[in-house]
Amino acid sequence: MTGAALRLSDVACLRGGRMLFAGVNLTLEPGGGALLTGPNGVGKSSLLRLCAGLLPAFAGTVERSGGVAMTDERLALDGEQGLRDALCFWAKLDRAGPGAVAGALAAMALTGLAEVPVRMLSTGQRKRAMLARVIASGAGVWLLDEPGNGLDTASLDLLGEAVAGHLAAGGVVVAASHQPLPIVAPVTLALSDYLPTYPADAA
Repeated sequence: MTGAALRLSDVACLRGGRMLFAGVNLTLEPGGGALLTGPNGVGKSSLLRLCAGLLPAFAGTVERSGGVAMTDERLALDGEQGLRDALCFWAKLDRAGPGAVAGALAAMALTGLAEVPVRMLSTGQRKRAMLARVIASGAGVWLLDEPGNGLDTASLDLLGEAVAGHLAAGGVVVAASHQPLPIVAPVTLALSDYLPTYPADAA
């Protein structure tokens, strides 16, 4: 994997008329990982969406290379399809290489469920399916929003192994979580430190 990178320069986010954060800087080169921390409502999900290009920055710039794959609370898989077919649909759109889906299923211990309709998967299985979709994409930049939610200890270990493998291959990972994750991220970004400040006499 070559060319994965993510750079945020003095980024600010305005949503619903409220400034969530300002002055965020982050540079991740191949093999770089970052963990976004902070309480609910501080803007972790919004920052990931900025990184993905799904939200415009109110100020600053976002640069990315190597392709982007993101997982959040939405499953984004056809519930009527078997899991393998549902993942193949996205892998084809992502122009992933041959074997990408099989590898992703194996990485998340889902091979035995490949023919099961997505709608019949349990909560934990659905979460692993979301992560498999990201793995199968072949994207250099992974953006993971609360990836540990709904996962048991064994599944968390699989998540940690998948992320470690992606970083070792030169990928980039940004994960947002309010709970500990088995992810080695050299950079920790506490969004509470980037709350906007206003003059004391501001109305």
